[in-house]
Amino acid sequence: MRIKCPKCDDAAELGDDFSYVKCPKCDLDMTYGEYVKFVAYKDARYSDILGDYAAGTEGNTVETLDEW
Repeated sequence: MRIKCPKCDDAAELGDDFSYVKCPKCDLDMTYGEYVKFVAYKDARYSDILGDYAAGTEGNTVETLDEW
């Protein structure tokens, strides 16, 4: 699946199992969890997704970006 690269805004590849995000243009290579965190820190409009992602994967919720 193609998603927007958080570094260069080009098309990046999201693994079918959501395990990685890779961008051939800027050589971005990170896990999906790292991608979610990167996007949330880059754009404050998305900061609430950190709590949703952490709750969905760990069973814990977080109150701030720094706690994640």
